[in-house]
Amino acid sequence: MQAGSWLESLSFVAAHELKAPLALIRQLALELEAGNYTDVERVVLSQRIILTAERALRLTTDLTKARRLEDALFTLEPVDATSVCSEAVDELQPLYCAHGKRLEIRSKSRRSLTIANRDLLRRIILNFADNALHYSAGSSPVAISVQVLNGDERVRIGVRDFGPAVPARAWRMLKQGLKEPLPLHNRPGSSGLGMFVASEFAAAIGGQIGAIRHRDGATFYVDVPASMQLRLL
Repeated sequence: MQAGSWLESLSFVAAHELKAPLALIRQLALELEAGNYTDVERVVLSQRIILTAERALRLTTDLTKARRLEDALFTLEPVDATSVCSEAVDELQPLYCAHGKRLEIRSKSRRSLTIANRDLLRRIILNFADNALHYSAGSSPVAISVQVLNGDERVRIGVRDFGPAVPARAWRMLKQGLKEPLPLHNRPGSSGLGMFVASEFAAAIGGQIGAIRHRDGATFYVDVPASMQLRLL
């Protein structure tokens, strides 16, 4: 895809993604202004407005970073993947609670040292977990896992959701590497921007994203190089 059409496509998809949180912010603000609420109810509505605004800000920040990846230099250093996962859980926990859902780290590898950029790795996990929040059904918690693969050569961070299955075509394209946003058509409202941004971030740190299909959802993951320090343990 040529640079001009790529940017045009990305801008269109970003506008689509921002429409939902901005519409919700407007709706909540109108309710807060017009409704006869108790002080506690007003606090809850205010928190939902703040959390929704923070999600929109994360999207615009990620989009800006993705746009500048080719021109930017990112520091790669040893990073504890489990620690980054914990940071992501802490950041998204209030949003999950507001939706009555849970986010947790189920499997922790005691040896999860990677070579990555901490901020980009955290944003990949946030993208996966944010998608899982909006597509998971039922009461099962969204689970983040960390495991070491290929004889300590790579570390895999996965986010297991319980939403609609990933289409076979989308699964194949994820394995090949995304060149543009890929809508997951059987996940209503999905524009594919989150997966595309995560793919761009992963490539910038020498990693790759992918998905594992389950009957009751999917696991989206990123594989990143393990630190040499891990291989020597």
